[in-house]
This record gives sequence, structure tokens and C-alpha cells, in this order.
Amino acid sequence: MAANCNASASKTKTKKKHFVAQKVKLFRASEPLLSVLMWGVNHTINELSHVQIPVMLMPDDFKAFSKIKVDNHLFNKENLPSRFKFKEYCPMVFRNLRERFCIDDQDYQYIVECHGNTLLPQFLGMYRLTVDGVETYMTVTRNVFSHRLTVHRKYDLKGSTVSREASGKEKAKELPTLKDNDFLNEGQRIQIGDENKKMFLDKLKRDVEFLAQLKIMDYSLLVGIHDVDRAEQEEVEVEEKGEEEDCENDGMSHPVGSYGTPPDSPGNMLSFPQIFGPGEFDPTVDVYAIKSHDNTPRKEVFFMAIIDILTHYDAKKKAAHAAKTVKHGAGAEISTVNPEQYSKRFLEFMSNIIT
Repeated sequence: MAANCNASASKTKTKKKHFVAQKVKLFRASEPLLSVLMWGVNHTINELSHVQIPVMLMPDDFKAFSKIKVDNHLFNKENLPSRFKFKEYCPMVFRNLRERFCIDDQDYQYIVECHGNTLLPQFLGMYRLTVDGVETYMTVTRNVFSHRLTVHRKYDLKGSTVSREASGKEKAKELPTLKDNDFLNEGQRIQIGDENKKMFLDKLKRDVEFLAQLKIMDYSLLVGIHDVDRAEQEEVEVEEKGEEEDCENDGMSHPVGSYGTPPDSPGNMLSFPQIFGPGEFDPTVDVYAIKSHDNTPRKEVFFMAIIDILTHYDAKKKAAHAAKTVKHGAGAEISTVNPEQYSKRFLEFMSNIIT
């Protein structure tokens, strides 16, 4: 029996193809904040659908909010806390922003990543959640990375090699966030070709100049790298494991992954999946993705966006700049510089590592 099964598996190994579906995360009582957030987003989107879109935003729209208090009294406790509050800030303003980023309500209810011609964070909503008497403030932004293509290496680049070492804050199983020194020491390059380089740097320059005008500094370029060959090898390993499991279950075929929307989860935009080849993606979904140039020896997909844009060059930062200048000398490289210097150094570094 086992011999027949092994023979069958070896014959079909090159023919059988397993497509691993993206797992849909269910939000249950064990994750109360996430379950309340998803419930609240669905609720407020439904409420907004009955409100007429204004011709233009008014000052009062930036002060407006909606809030709701829910007391389920142990009803639906498998999915939601019994008592919670949900508050949305400036609903019309953020709806306007979502429209500018071309995100429709169905996409937003699944909190997905899509569209936009900027590398800056795209803020899609702001909320206050109250669970068990504890208030938590949340903003929703578009994800930089793909829901489908695995990121094998992750970098947080500031354009400075001063005291920039890999972060050890991640959990053991999570991908470490590497820094500028790691990027340079590994001889890494973002090889996307002349045309893509020009388009990317033009976009980056506009965004960074905008941040400099607002006196913002200390931002980073988040870079995620998908290794196409490595991903293919990982898929082969999944296929082989699936075939072994088929054999162990008397040759009965079991799907590696499946799609569907359980009744207690938000609407699933992946109900009709597209099949892509190795390293392929939908540019209307993975808008931060750029393929490596065709002539590069290693086929990669790069995900790149600006993050951490909330540090203002205030009196504290000015004092730190002055102290480090005195300590290291006027000509030394220091991490804390004014926004104009920061933007210039940032752009120069990115220009040098992109080919």
C-alpha cells in the first residue's frame, strides 16, 4: 500500500501543482482589540454609505466624530468582547482621503493595501477603542508589504551609518529589521534599472522635500526584499510536504490552502484569487512593489516606502544636534541633523544604493 502510494507521488511530482492560498486571519475574543476594530470599521463604513458625499470639506468636518457603545451581555462572546466602545475621528475627512487613494469601501473593510502615487504613509482612518475600560488609539495605514509575496529580508534605512545596527526587538520567529550598516556590509543593492530608478527617485524627492518643509526628520525608507528563487524553492518544499501528507492519508488529496469567508470574519476580497507566476504581482494592489531589472543575476521584488514621519525638529532635537556637534566636531557625521541636511543625506544615500 505504501509502495503504491510512493510510486504515485513520484510520477505526479512534476505535474501536480499546489497553490498556497493566503490564510484569512480570524478575529476572535482572544484578540479583542482587533475584533472590535474590524467590527467598528464595518459599522462606520455602513453608516457612511447613507451620508451624501459633500462637494467640499468644511472646518466642522475636521472636528466631527462618531461613537457607539455596545453592551452585548455575553452575546457573540466567541467573536467580540461583551462590552466595548468605538469612536471614529473625522469620518468624512478620512473617507475623502480613501477616495483620493482610490480605495473603495469593500477594500477598506478588509483593510488592504492599494493605489497612490506617494511613498509617504497613507492614513486611512483614526479610531479610539475602549475595551474593559482601557482606551486604545489606532490609526489605519496602508501596508507596505504584499499579502502574497513573502519578504525574506527587511531593512530600515535612514542614510546614516552612525550607531545603526540591526534591531533586536523582534520576536525570535519574526524577520529582523536590518539597518544601513547591514545593507552596505552585505553588498546589497536595489537593482531596478535606469527607468524605474528615475521614477522612484523623482517620487522620493517630492516626498522628502515636503517633509523638509514641515521640519520633519528621522524618517526611514522601509525596504522589503522578496527573493524569487528562494520563494520557488519554498513552494517546492510545501508541495513535497503536501504529497507526503497525501500518502499518509491513504492517498486522499487534501487542499494545501482554501479560500472563504467564515461568518464571523470581515468580507474577504480574496474570494476570487488570481494565479500569478513566480515574482509576479498585481501593481494595482502591491503598489510599493518594483521588480529587479531583467539583467540582474538574482531575481527579486522590492517593496519600498517612507515610514516614521512624526519626528519634528523641535528644541530637543536642536539641543541634541548641538551637543553631538560639540562632542564629535563640526565635520563629523552625526545622526541628528536639521531637516534640510537630513533630506539631502537621505536622498544621496538612496541614490547611491539604487541602480
